[in-house]
Amino acid sequence: MHSLLAVSPEGLPLGLLGIKTWVRTEAPRGSAAQRKRRPIHEKESVKWIEGLAHLSALKSRCPQTQLVGIGDRESDVYELFAAERPSGVDWLIRAAWTRRAHHPQQYLWQAVLDTPAAGHAELLVPAKGTRVQRTARLTLRYVPVGLRPPSGRPGLPEQDVFAVHVIEDRPPVGVEPIEWMLLSSVPTHSPEQALERLQWYARRWTIETWHRVLKSGCRIEARQFGTLDRFVRATSLFAVIAWRILYTTLLARLDTELPCEVILQPVEWQALYCRIHRTARLPNKVPSLDQAVLWIATLGGYLNRRHDPPPGATVIWRGFLVLHEITEMFRIFASGP
Repeated sequence: MHSLLAVSPEGLPLGLLGIKTWVRTEAPRGSAAQRKRRPIHEKESVKWIEGLAHLSALKSRCPQTQLVGIGDRESDVYELFAAERPSGVDWLIRAAWTRRAHHPQQYLWQAVLDTPAAGHAELLVPAKGTRVQRTARLTLRYVPVGLRPPSGRPGLPEQDVFAVHVIEDRPPVGVEPIEWMLLSSVPTHSPEQALERLQWYARRWTIETWHRVLKSGCRIEARQFGTLDRFVRATSLFAVIAWRILYTTLLARLDTELPCEVILQPVEWQALYCRIHRTARLPNKVPSLDQAVLWIATLGGYLNRRHDPPPGATVIWRGFLVLHEITEMFRIFASGP
């Protein structure tokens, strides 16, 4: 399953733009050696080009919005660089290959590292598993680079791209330093623009959080649907549920003054308020979204201790499950005898 999640520059997930689902066929013998010679439309990598085409189709519906397709190292596909796209549709990917370049150093990595450092930047690295959250100090470089097409790919033109490279100066002991080589079609001619590209790519973590909610919260991988059609229908529903959980979690952090009715129906927040305060009397004012999310997280097991970080998507997911049952019971009692 390959997903396209819309995220604002501030990191707010705006919704799912598309999901592609397929079943892998058994690979014939010798396919690994022949894979590089196969045309792109016969590879799974075509999903990245299809995603860019999806953004191109979306552009006509929001002509004033700049759309940038962001991908990890798997998206380092030369055909993506050369794909046609309208003005206002761009791409930003993390490079995986040290491609041939129009430069005295001949190759991408060496060409960029041959450029003087343009400054430093700080990046907040989120916690993951046993890894604690930390702030990494990065050395920044940026430069336009002309890339040569891969050998054995006739018909592909040379491409001018904008490279942004960062590497962590002093990582913690035993921790591999962060190093990103970002390539983009968006013109990048100043340190401020290079830092903006870096911030854009950092938003890619949002879809990883969404995947975690989909897998751990909705348990999409543990469900045995029996057929692909059932899986596709169920995944479409769970994908929207997972987005709502993540959207609620992050929106409450970005704007603490919003009323909770931007997310919750009146019956939902009323049931939530009565359950948390153990009362049948409703408040005179609609609670804020920030307060309602804290109550939902409490239902999901969030302890709200002084030094606890803000509630994450996992406890919000658990809280929404409890809230659903509370709301149904609230409807029953509110309807009267």
